[in-house]
Amino acid sequence: MVQEYQSPVRVYKHPFELIMAAYHRRFPKCPLIPVFVDSEIFSESQSKDGSTLVTERRCVIDIDAPRLLKRIAGVDYLYFIQKNTLNRRDRTLRIEVHNETFSSRVIVRECCNYTVHPENEDWTCFEQTASLDMKSFFGFESTAEKIAMKQYASSIKKGKEIIEYYLRELEEEGVTYIPRWTPPVVSGTARLQLLPPSSARTIPVNGAKSGLDSRDPACPAELVVGSPDDKLDADYIRRYLGDLTPLQESCLIRLRQWLQENHKGKIPKDQHVLRFLRARDFNLDKAREFLCQSLTWRKQHQVDFLLDTWERPQLLQDYYTGGWHHHDRDGRPLYILRLGQMDTKGLVRALGEEVLLRQVLSINEEGLRRCEENTRVFGRPISCWTCLVDLEGLNMRHLWRPGVKALLRIIEVVEANYPETLGRLLILRAPRVFPVLWTLISPLIDENTRKKFLVYAGNDYQGPGGLVDYIDKQILPDFLGGDCMSDIPEGGMVPKSLYRTAEELESEENRLLTDSIYKSASIFKGAPYELLIEITEASSVITWDFDVSKGDVIFNIYHSKRAPQPPKKDTLGAHGITSLGAVNAQVIDRSWLLGKDYSMVEKALTCREGESVQGSHVTRWPGFYILQWRFHSSPACSASSLPRVDDVLASLQVSSHKCKIMYYTEVLASHDFRGSMTSLESSHSGFSQLSAATTSSSQSHASSTISR
Repeated sequence: MVQEYQSPVRVYKHPFELIMAAYHRRFPKCPLIPVFVDSEIFSESQSKDGSTLVTERRCVIDIDAPRLLKRIAGVDYLYFIQKNTLNRRDRTLRIEVHNETFSSRVIVRECCNYTVHPENEDWTCFEQTASLDMKSFFGFESTAEKIAMKQYASSIKKGKEIIEYYLRELEEEGVTYIPRWTPPVVSGTARLQLLPPSSARTIPVNGAKSGLDSRDPACPAELVVGSPDDKLDADYIRRYLGDLTPLQESCLIRLRQWLQENHKGKIPKDQHVLRFLRARDFNLDKAREFLCQSLTWRKQHQVDFLLDTWERPQLLQDYYTGGWHHHDRDGRPLYILRLGQMDTKGLVRALGEEVLLRQVLSINEEGLRRCEENTRVFGRPISCWTCLVDLEGLNMRHLWRPGVKALLRIIEVVEANYPETLGRLLILRAPRVFPVLWTLISPLIDENTRKKFLVYAGNDYQGPGGLVDYIDKQILPDFLGGDCMSDIPEGGMVPKSLYRTAEELESEENRLLTDSIYKSASIFKGAPYELLIEITEASSVITWDFDVSKGDVIFNIYHSKRAPQPPKKDTLGAHGITSLGAVNAQVIDRSWLLGKDYSMVEKALTCREGESVQGSHVTRWPGFYILQWRFHSSPACSASSLPRVDDVLASLQVSSHKCKIMYYTEVLASHDFRGSMTSLESSHSGFSQLSAATTSSSQSHASSTISR
């Protein structure tokens, strides 16, 4: 497996020429890097005007490896070739390194660049990339790879320290300024000092330094358009994201670059990306899949707009016993939930599970916003919040099965989409029934999250090691013995007169789905579901995204120059059947002939239950396009067949003759389309929560299709 590294941009607040003088002092060997034994120049060349100097060195490295491994490898030292290209005119230094020892077994590549800061020509930027491909190493590939990565990470960490050491050494010698390179004086011409434009890449706004950009990098706008060359600044990472190891910084930058290159839509903020990396112990592949699943979910349910669009029902405001309350000693936002005073059964019966889920999502979205605000206020990274749960009053009524089911689903959704947002959970006044509740919910909670739980029984929270260790005494709420008044509702029993019937709750059970941009449809045996799309401009792009939640379906796309007639309201009236609302109206007229009145423009695609399918179609002609989903059975129905009475009646009586899909379609103008096109043959995506159990991301493949 190839190990890769990408550094953030490190900024030295010194001119390029002074940094080069400090860098030159690292050779032939550097006492600050004990493993760097020696180096010698074996090739050096300079351009005629002296602007470009190319130096090649052979470097000797003493890797800190077990003696046994060195004896097996048969070497004491490793040799690397370093090529430095110094361009004094452009004020750049490019460093390229590869290994000479074991080059047939191990491939090491490193590239470093010193450039001028794009917004301050008296500052210098540094960044580096590296890769390690351990093909074979005497059967010790895994051990050698770990040693190499550990050694490399250690050297990276010392990089800036070494340059600053030699800068201080130069300052002690009285060298604080080195003039820029100027071309040789040519007889008969005036001597001109070159001030070339910087060739450094632009550092994004969230990496800008104070005084260079008035916008606060704690709240950078989501990057709608990103470049793979964008890098994060090391000082920005430390100030707003926290102290990360070099390899953790690399994972963050590489995942961010991957999103900019592959994710269509808003790029999540760096703090959000970092949470998913932490939740997967900085395993880049696992974090990427985890994050993509969440981004799909957020887009599907329009979660980005939840705080601005959702209005909490008055009943929820009166009886939901939770709210934000100042912050803890670490500056984390503090959320208090008086669960023991909450009538969970009443809330579920009166509001439904989806309303409670939406409430919890809004709390988490507000928590993310408060973390950003506190990061600015306290001047240090704050990425999570503290939750205080008061269980006084908890009893067996809280173990009502539908209420526990709602709680389990909410925990599952939060765990999947808000990882590493809970810094600490303080559980107070836990009664005897608590172990029963904990047994039910703990299996769904991530192990790392469970470690953040602190449970206090009775009044233990008032003694040493209690609340005052985590929350300032002056902001302890009054109902916990403090002097600070809180506006958290006291709750109480929801009046039964406000309860909804089971039918009403069932009809609203999937409100999060029906309120989203996705629509649901049922497909019956003999009664396909058809969607008509009118295209006025050739080369437009029809895109689709659908999940098959029940049964197997066949998906087709047809084209017709004729406008289909509006479907008749009483398709089966001639048979005396007047009320079959579940039957889908047909777009394709029964008198049409395939190949004459309309044509198939995509090969039929069979989609299995649990699959998530995405694709696109570039239209060659204007006209009418029909997307059709039909029931899949062994003797497949003709694409143009209309529902027969027997089939329709059977479909209404036998549940196995019914399929369900959730779909989203969009038409893009040709000049607006971005990215690669995925066809019908493509894209069984593992990113969908629906397909996670049946489809892996390795199944995903893509190709583009143009209608013929």
